[in-house]
Amino acid sequence: MIIREREHSFIMITQHDHAKISGVIAQNWKDSYFNGVERKDEVVLGIYEHDRGWIEPDTAPLWNINKQKPHSFTDFPLDLKVAYYKKGIDEVEKMSKYASLLCSLHYVSFLQYEEDPIGAKFVEDEITRQLHQLKACGILGKMSKEKQLQYHLNILKFCDNLSLYICLNEPGAIKEGEHPFYKNGISPSFSFAKNKPIQVKWSDQETVSLSVSPLEKEIQVQLLYKEVKKEDIIANGLLSAYSKSPFFHQNVALAAGVN
Repeated sequence: MIIREREHSFIMITQHDHAKISGVIAQNWKDSYFNGVERKDEVVLGIYEHDRGWIEPDTAPLWNINKQKPHSFTDFPLDLKVAYYKKGIDEVEKMSKYASLLCSLHYVSFLQYEEDPIGAKFVEDEITRQLHQLKACGILGKMSKEKQLQYHLNILKFCDNLSLYICLNEPGAIKEGEHPFYKNGISPSFSFAKNKPIQVKWSDQETVSLSVSPLEKEIQVQLLYKEVKKEDIIANGLLSAYSKSPFFHQNVALAAGVN
């Protein structure tokens, strides 16, 4: 779950709904900027589905007793987190080995230095999976294809980060009030942006502008969220308050134009 706290409520966004925005961004990525464009459908699939392991747990969000707020993806218990990571990767693997390989690489990058035995075991198991997938996809030992894979992983990470920018910041947020993840722009960097992070900002309540856009054209994405009142959580508990809160949606345009 992605959480944005307000004075009297929590904005709550499921990981899979966030991932759908990532997928729309990837689908509209310029072909001329898409190294290995022949794999675009598989890459876009992996980006759309990279958080599908969270579909089930996000129907029943957990309360963080220590922080007195819902657990978010940043503080979710590690043992459950890696179980959902694996579940999602397994499910994507049934759709496309290449898409699953991207998801596995993405999650391992979060935990590659994890000292907890649970996280370390997840990384070990996924590296074994990745070796099988690299062989199955004809990539292992072929430098040009390995570089192409890394480029596709960078696209996943960029789309993921841009979608999270939309989710974690209030619409129209001024630069000084942004989530700290984005003070220096969106990474990874790309040659079409002179290998520098792409700067991003809310131009108004409905538009996010990028200093360099990898997209074919200005697009519109839809953010689906719930606003869960703190008083309802206190009165009825998080699960009841969340399930009874209606979904809202906000349309957000992605455009070029940041200086």
